[in-house]
Amino acid sequence: MNKTTLYKNDIPANFKASSKIMAIDTETMGLNLDRDRLCVFQFSFGDGEAHLVQFTHDTDYEATNLKKFLEDPEIVKVFHYARFDVLAIKKYLGISLENIYCTKIASRLARTYTQYHSLKALVMEVCGVKMDKFQQSSDWGHDELTRAQIEYAANDVLYLHAIKERLDDMLIRENRMHIALDCFAFLPTRTELDDLGWGEFDIFQHSDDQK
Repeated sequence: MNKTTLYKNDIPANFKASSKIMAIDTETMGLNLDRDRLCVFQFSFGDGEAHLVQFTHDTDYEATNLKKFLEDPEIVKVFHYARFDVLAIKKYLGISLENIYCTKIASRLARTYTQYHSLKALVMEVCGVKMDKFQQSSDWGHDELTRAQIEYAANDVLYLHAIKERLDDMLIRENRMHIALDCFAFLPTRTELDDLGWGEFDIFQHSDDQK
């Protein structure tokens, strides 16, 4: 039975990590991070426990205790679609992350037999669990989260360790791990480009103008 703990604005000072791999996800008011604030930060260390930090509307995002883990370069931070979450963390928590792993990028490099690389698709294939994504578009800024929202947020991190293990095996088998690691290392730069206005433009793309 998985356990979920909800905190307000930060984790306790005596919080202990049970591993060096931290699965992370975020919930925001929307997809425009210049407008839509960070509401929930959820994480798991792969021990069957999910931890949710709910940021109230009047928070200063200080979160001193949480930031200690995020700033630890030895902890692997695992996301699904890290590009969004890494930018949300940088904009609201003021942290530039290191040692990032993105299961969506890993899936696209390893699972070339399919076009489905959503978290829902990965959880079904790897864990045999059908996820309910209905709460994704709910009001995450409300003062009190519903039980359904808490369960949804927890599920978004509880399966990432198992998915990472499977994708790692596939990347190694197909000799693509080095490419994945290079892509992960580029993510902070990719999110900075997003923040500076190049979100929808591929600077590596060949255009119709002269070389």
